[in-house]
Amino acid sequence: MSTLTVTPATHFTFADGLRVHRMGYGAMHLTGPGMWGPSDDPDNAVAVLRRAVQLGIDFIDTADSYGPGYNEELIRTALHPYPEGLVIATKGGMLRSGPDDWVRAENRSPYIVALGQPAYLRQQVEVSLLRLGLDRIDLYMLHRIDDAVPLEDQLGTLADLRREGKIRHIGLSGQPGVSVQQLEQARRITEIAAVENLYNIADRAGEDVLDYAEKHGIAFIPWFPLGHGDLVGPEGVLTTVAGSYGATGAQLGLAWLLHRSPNTLLIPGTTSVSHLEENVAAAGLRLSDREWSEIEKLCAKATPWRPEAQGATR
Repeated sequence: MSTLTVTPATHFTFADGLRVHRMGYGAMHLTGPGMWGPSDDPDNAVAVLRRAVQLGIDFIDTADSYGPGYNEELIRTALHPYPEGLVIATKGGMLRSGPDDWVRAENRSPYIVALGQPAYLRQQVEVSLLRLGLDRIDLYMLHRIDDAVPLEDQLGTLADLRREGKIRHIGLSGQPGVSVQQLEQARRITEIAAVENLYNIADRAGEDVLDYAEKHGIAFIPWFPLGHGDLVGPEGVLTTVAGSYGATGAQLGLAWLLHRSPNTLLIPGTTSVSHLEENVAAAGLRLSDREWSEIEKLCAKATPWRPEAQGATR
C-alpha cells in the first residue's frame, strides 16, 4: 500500500458515460460543528478539498443542508474554476433547525424533516447552482422522500430541471435508507442514477437495495461507511484486526465496500489531510475472499449506531 493515488481500476460509469473514481469524498464535515455555519478552520478545509483533487478524487458529495449552504460555497471557494472531469453531487429537500439536528445523543431522535414541495425543490436547485458556480449539477439527489407530497411531484420537478439542462443525473437519498419499493416507484417516474443509503460492513440492512442497484446499473453511495466511527474507534472491531493486514481500521472498512460491489461509490469524510490520504490508499488494499469472510464474521457481532428518524415528515 505504497501509493496514495486512485487507480483506474476503481471507476464507476453512469449510463451516459460519465465516469468517476469509486473513491470519492464527502465534504459534509468541512462545515461548522453540527454541520452548521462556516468551517472553524476555512484554510484547512480548502486544503483538504484541494488535496482530494490532487490525489485523483473526482467525485465530491455535499448538500444544501450542510451549513446550510456554507458547504457548497466552500467547495466553490476551494476548487472553482473546477478541473475538467470533477463531479459535484449535491442534495436538496431536507430542512434544518440548528447545529444539534443530527448530533448523536442518548434518548434523542435526530431532526430529519423532509420538504419536497415542487416550488421549494426548484428553488434549492437554483440556489445550489448559484453557490457552486455551476450551470448544471452532474448529480442532484432528493435528500429525503417527503411522504406529504406525491413522489411524482417531487421527482417530476427534478426531471423538469433535467430537461432544462440544470441537472444531469437524478438520485435518491434516505435516512436511514431508500427501500427497493421506493426505488422501483421512483424509476417508474424518471431515470434514477444513484441511491445513497446507510450501509457498512456491520450494518447491512440495505443489502437488498445494493443488490438491486448493481442489477440495474445504479450507483450505490453508502453513508456512515465506517459505522459513525464505531467500527474504527480505539476499541472498534476493525481497529483491533487491521494491523494484521497492514492497514488501518478505516482502510479495511472502505476497502470492503469497494470489494463488496462494483457499484459502490464511496464518500468518506474527514477534516484531516493525512486521514484523507489514508482513505484514498484503501483503494489499493487487496485481501482474499477468505480474509474478507473472516472480517465479515467479526463485524457481524458489532452493532454500530444508526439514526432512526421519528416524525420525519411535516
